[in-house]
Amino acid sequence: MGDKPVFKQVTLENLETEHICCCISDKKGENCVPSKKSWLRGRMQEGLVFNKLDVRGKVFIEYIPAEFAWAPIKADGYMYIDCLWVSGQYKGKGYGDQLLDQCIDDSRAKGKKGLVCLSSKKKMPFLADPGYLKHRGFKVADTASPYYELFYLPFSDPGTVPAIKDVARNGCVDEKGLILYYSDQCPHTSKYVPLLAGNLKELGLECRFRKLETKEDAQSAPVPFTTYALFYNGKFITNEILSEKSFAKIWERIRNM
Repeated sequence: MGDKPVFKQVTLENLETEHICCCISDKKGENCVPSKKSWLRGRMQEGLVFNKLDVRGKVFIEYIPAEFAWAPIKADGYMYIDCLWVSGQYKGKGYGDQLLDQCIDDSRAKGKKGLVCLSSKKKMPFLADPGYLKHRGFKVADTASPYYELFYLPFSDPGTVPAIKDVARNGCVDEKGLILYYSDQCPHTSKYVPLLAGNLKELGLECRFRKLETKEDAQSAPVPFTTYALFYNGKFITNEILSEKSFAKIWERIRNM
């Protein structure tokens, strides 16, 4: 029998020194870890919980009262799961179930109506796995173009079902050209957004960057996933945080839209 897994909560008291899972380290000139920790610091004052396996790996859950979620949803009284991530050597060992069970117990103890989590019609990068959510009893509460699904797990008769706000339903904006909405909710934006800006400049392309600085900004955004959302000529393109190579592939596909 192996040792019993040890879980640890990252709090305001240990945030500065604790490893935050989705960032192993900052390379010179990057701001990934500080930007994410600054974002977490503000959210922890609003009730965000960051619980993880006590390892230097991606095994964690991050959740917050839905009223403070950085997402254009209506889910008063629920707890919103920002991210549940188990990767690499830690997959298949039940850690995801244990993290979710701890979230459920904590949310019940805090008097929440249930959980909500943003996902998609099929498994996609940076979004919760819809197959896993269904396996755990989550149901689809609402949908938004082109592929978003808002899942919920009520603890009792929910009454009003959580919903995506109308502003984020259609997957479009009233602007031409490239538009990128993003936030510091994911540390990778601090690395890849500047790289994308530099890449676009080299290609002679312009992009309007819209950084979401507050929950009010995020809750009125034109897309359910506010960590990263690229639009072109008014249409939503992707929620995937793009490298230079991945942008080049997408650009070949959309440039004549």
